[in-house]
Amino acid sequence: MEERKAYSRDGVLAHLEVLEAQAHELALKQEEKEQQEEKLAGLKGRVQELRAQRDELRAKLELQQKRLLEEEAVETAPEPPSAQDVLEWKIKSLKALLQLFYLTGISGKLTKRGACFCISTAYEGTYLECYHLDVLTKPEVQIQRHSVPAFIPLEQIAGKHLQTDVRRFLSVLSAHLNAYAGRRYQADRLQERFSDLLGGTLQRNSLCNLLLFNYNVTRDGGSFLFTAKLLYGDPCGSLPTEAVVSCAPNAPAALAAMAAAHSDVFRRVALHKAFDSFSRAAETQDEALRSPPSSPQ
Repeated sequence: MEERKAYSRDGVLAHLEVLEAQAHELALKQEEKEQQEEKLAGLKGRVQELRAQRDELRAKLELQQKRLLEEEAVETAPEPPSAQDVLEWKIKSLKALLQLFYLTGISGKLTKRGACFCISTAYEGTYLECYHLDVLTKPEVQIQRHSVPAFIPLEQIAGKHLQTDVRRFLSVLSAHLNAYAGRRYQADRLQERFSDLLGGTLQRNSLCNLLLFNYNVTRDGGSFLFTAKLLYGDPCGSLPTEAVVSCAPNAPAALAAMAAAHSDVFRRVALHKAFDSFSRAAETQDEALRSPPSSPQ
């Protein structure tokens, strides 16, 4: 009985020792875990501190680089030219322009406040009109007065080129004026030389980029009326970009083909020269009709 009690007491003690050992081991593990968590938290805090220091150093470096670039820009920036230098450059440029344009239909002379230009127009070797512009160079380049027609887009051309490139401005303006003069010259020659072929008055707008007229065509001994509409879409061009020629709806098919051929001629040849070719073709046809057929051998 006593032995059983002693054995039972020893078993309980052994069990208690095991529990104590397990509790001690768990306590050690818990302490180790807490130490690791504390160490990890410390490392995380250190990482945040290092990141903050990195961002601060990076910002300081960028600011220093920006200051250095600004100092270099200030040191290397050229001094702005004086008003006298700008004026001398403008006068020198105008002198060069006067010499350059002398052989291109643009001439001029220096004035006290700038220059006076003369733009001469011509078409196929025929001298036409000339137009004048007085240009001031101070305080800025601007047109004082001119004789350019109101329907020429002078303000638009000047706004695009006058302040930056006077040479380009004069070239573009000359192209507009020469194209207008060429279109008007063709319309005038048509009315003067071929009024007998026109059916009524030739209609045209001020810029002569739209022409409407009727004309008679002779074929097979008969006379037929054609209607023409010429549109000059290129403001610097003297030939139409669109030419529409039509005849009466009940006209023979051959006349419709002739109208299409005339449309093509108008797009490729000056207006009065196109009528020259039409007249020669009609004369050739008339001669063929008047000539008696040759007798068979």
